[in-house]
Amino acid sequence: MANRRLAPVSEQPESFAFTPENAEWAKGQIAKYPEGRQASAVIPLLWKAQEQNGGWLPQKAIEAVADQLGMPHIRVLEVATFYTMFALEPVGRYWIQVCGTAPCDVCGARELKKYLHERLGPSGHVSPDGNFSWLEVECLGACCNAPMAQINHDYFEDLTPESLGKLMDDLAAGRPVKVGSQIGRTSSEPKDAVSTLQDETLFDGSRVGAWRKRFEEEGLKETGADATGEKARTDASAAENPKAARPDAGRATESKAAAAPAQAQAPAGVEPKSDKGEVTPDRTTVAVPRTGPETVGAPQSGRSYTMTPVKPEEGRPVAAPKGTTPEAGAEPATAAGKTDGSQAKPIGLTNADKAADKGPPGPKAKP
Repeated sequence: MANRRLAPVSEQPESFAFTPENAEWAKGQIAKYPEGRQASAVIPLLWKAQEQNGGWLPQKAIEAVADQLGMPHIRVLEVATFYTMFALEPVGRYWIQVCGTAPCDVCGARELKKYLHERLGPSGHVSPDGNFSWLEVECLGACCNAPMAQINHDYFEDLTPESLGKLMDDLAAGRPVKVGSQIGRTSSEPKDAVSTLQDETLFDGSRVGAWRKRFEEEGLKETGADATGEKARTDASAAENPKAARPDAGRATESKAAAAPAQAQAPAGVEPKSDKGEVTPDRTTVAVPRTGPETVGAPQSGRSYTMTPVKPEEGRPVAAPKGTTPEAGAEPATAAGKTDGSQAKPIGLTNADKAADKGPPGPKAKP
């Protein structure tokens, strides 16, 4: 790629200003953007300044655009030196930009650059007659028709050294030239004869009809009762290879102990009864005093105490299910001696409080 440097001082003009027509056009471009975003118009204004200056962008034009947009000069210089669409040195009447990116390079761009170097000299220099100058640039977006070159504002594609030479001769002589592909290709169609999408059945609908007929013949179309279709094959396969029944598949496992109503602990010498008054000798509940570290240091009181439900198979109490009718003669919840928990002692009780509130080491059974 060519170096992106400004032209020598000897070639730079002393000043630059837009013509009245271009100045009015520039105001219209700036007005497209909201207040505070005028810098967004920098590329259109640089392009118009380059066009006015004969196809290249001098330093004074860059500074004039920066002043009009309220931008630092270095910011506009960064834009001008980044894009190859801005020529920083004088160019010929016909500025040839040859694409050197991979698709064009493998298709013949190297031969085009060699030809231009031999005819015009190194890139960036104007020919003695002032007609041509050339530059290698990055991708110009016509990869399907590589190799290609942009001459001023037009694309010329499918080039060879011979076709490029004839094109330059016609331009220098003022003869009309053909823009686009130089081998008669239309747009980006195949280079040789068109060999794809030639089957007329792709476009007249007959291929779609053939597929529909095939579905009907193979029984893939749902008809409600198709003995030769997919349903029949599925039924036959199920009859030959039956699967083992799994009645509990996907269901929650039910436990007899969990499904039965919980029994309250009966007083000594009395058989426990269900909520319907029936004797259930096989469903007794044994109170097991809690021992171990879990009871050490736990403050006890005279208030009612309900144990957390545990495993019923271990003989421990189970919480009564919701809605269970209490036993006859049970002490009401509002009787004296019952509390609602508002008198609970906070953490950090004194020794006197602990002695007054000390209870049995294990949980009390329900009356």
